[in-house]
Amino acid sequence: MNRQTRTISAMALLLGGILATTGCTQSSDAAAPAEPSPTASATSPLVGEWEMTSLEVGAEGDLQPLPYGGQVIFTASGTMAVQAANPDTEAPDGPYTVGGYEAFYGEITPVDGDSFTVEVESALARDLVGQSLARDYDVSGDTLVLTPTDPSEGFRATYARQD
Repeated sequence: MNRQTRTISAMALLLGGILATTGCTQSSDAAAPAEPSPTASATSPLVGEWEMTSLEVGAEGDLQPLPYGGQVIFTASGTMAVQAANPDTEAPDGPYTVGGYEAFYGEITPVDGDSFTVEVESALARDLVGQSLARDYDVSGDTLVLTPTDPSEGFRATYARQD
C-alpha cells in the first residue's frame, strides 16, 4: 500500500471514529461503560489492525479476485472499523460502497464460536447504518479470513495482522 493510500486510509478511519463518537453517543442515562464483547476481548485473536491481502467476490464456489485494498480494526472494547477501496474508479457501486470506497464502523456481538454480528453505527453507504451484518471468521497465525454467514452475500476477505 503506498503512502497516499495509507494517508487516505488513516484519514478515513479517523473521520469514521469522529463520526461514530459525535453522531452515535450514548444517552446520559446509559453512562456505564459497556462490557467488552467476548468476541473482541483483549485475549481475542481478532483484536488488532489487519491489512487486506485479498478480496474475492461471487457465488459460493466461484469466487473471483478483485484488486481491493483496505483494513479492518477490532478493538478490545468490542468495535469493528472497516475501510476498503477499489482502484477501478469506473466500477459500479455495491451495497457497501460509494465511489468505489467502503467504510463502516460498529459494535460487534458474538453469535457462536467463530461468528459475530456487527451493528453498523456509521457508514459511508448510508443504507448500511442500523443493519446487522453477520460474519464468520477464521484466524490462523497472522491471517484473518472474514466471510458472510449468508453465502448469498458472496465474498471472502483475507487480511494480514499489522500490529
